[in-house]
Amino acid sequence: MTHQRLLAIKNGYNFRELGGYETTTGQTIKWGRLIRSGGLGRLDNNDEQLLSNVPVTVDIDFRSKPEVAANPDQVPPTADYYNLPVFDIDVTNASRSDEEIAKKMQEVGNGFEHMKMEYGQMAKIPSAKHAYQQMFHLLLTNESGATLFHCTAGKDRTSFGAFLIMTALGVPRETIFKDYLLTNEVTAKFRDQWLKQLRNTTKNLGNLDAVVKNRGYMIAAYREYLENAIKVVDQLAGSPENYLTDYLGLSKGDITDLRRLYLD
Repeated sequence: MTHQRLLAIKNGYNFRELGGYETTTGQTIKWGRLIRSGGLGRLDNNDEQLLSNVPVTVDIDFRSKPEVAANPDQVPPTADYYNLPVFDIDVTNASRSDEEIAKKMQEVGNGFEHMKMEYGQMAKIPSAKHAYQQMFHLLLTNESGATLFHCTAGKDRTSFGAFLIMTALGVPRETIFKDYLLTNEVTAKFRDQWLKQLRNTTKNLGNLDAVVKNRGYMIAAYREYLENAIKVVDQLAGSPENYLTDYLGLSKGDITDLRRLYLD
């Protein structure tokens, strides 16, 4: 059987399999069990059918409640839906207007520093801790089918979730970074078009050059963002492995069960 990293979703983007990634023990993540993605709000019947064919049986939505209300998931009929907000409000700016964001983005570099800060927050705030704890609970109870986990762009909250899952499964750090940065390749066309549209806007955004540069930082994946989250993880628990057990509360038996469920 031929497996594909990217799913052929027409009305959404950044839908990707975690199957096939190799662990430090030479095992691989099972195909058809873990999918990371952007939002499911625009899926049509064909997209839903594609996800049902996998089948996706668990849909984890990391978005805040205001984001969900504005653009609810089109949940595949085979899946149960769970909203696990990483942030109580949309601090990733996924649902804020260009004018709102522009007020804080008048100096080049603000967007980069903002994203580094948000990744650090994902590693330590109570709402994020609860969300990722519940994510692992759902993973441990999903015996068959795929768990799909997503935010709006599938880039930030989703990536920290992927980092935690792949760490628990024993995937090497560099492979995790490779998967994280794949977002830039997958979304390149969308990001280019979106930034061109922003630059051509007639709205009053102030220092347009700075705003466009900063928004470019905010809609791309930079290694430094995830590195900052890992830095906070290390500060809290000493290592990502200890973070899973001492901070998120996974037992050694849980780790064993995750590897039984999701590795070949």
